Amino acid sequence: MAKLYFYYASMNAGKSTTLLQADFNYRERGLHTMLFTAALDDRAGAGRIGSRIGLGAEAIAFEPTTDLFAVVMAEHARRTVGCTLVDEAQFLSAAQVDQLAALADKANIPVLAYGLRTDFRGALFEGAARLLAIADSLTELKSICPCGRKATMNLRVDAAGQAVREGAQTEIGGNDRYVALCRRHFTEAMEGGPLPHAATA
Repeated sequence: MAKLYFYYASMNAGKSTTLLQADFNYRERGLHTMLFTAALDDRAGAGRIGSRIGLGAEAIAFEPTTDLFAVVMAEHARRTVGCTLVDEAQFLSAAQVDQLAALADKANIPVLAYGLRTDFRGALFEGAARLLAIADSLTELKSICPCGRKATMNLRVDAAGQAVREGAQTEIGGNDRYVALCRRHFTEAMEGGPLPHAATA
């Protein structure tokens, strides 16, 4: 039976790179895949998944109202879908995560979802919360805090490199807006402390 997989991590852990490698592996075996990414994240271009090491692929941009089950099943009726891969899965609604689960349960199509677990305040995203609740398989991808510990948190910073404590949950950005930190240094930064540096580890 197909499964719903959730690969989660902090920023800069290689989630998109891992997704693109998995997609390549499926396609290399002659299987048709479908790639999705959040429409609101257009850093790699609209409807495109891009990684920091330069890999990229076209994808279907999903909105909050997109019925992922219907989109995949329409394609599946035309050509057998071997796997569905979703980048920026934290931006899924709970209902969309249930649609992905239905693809695995009802259509026997494996679903690989990749995303952040928590936002800049350390709170779960809706999509991540539902995936953590119902996914068949949970895998943490590792990122490193500047201190050398495992990074599990995503600190939002302003132009001066100071921690941002207020604001909308979703604000698209890269290394200029977010820093992956261990819990200790995330907490210290949120309390007004300095960001860690490798030299002070």
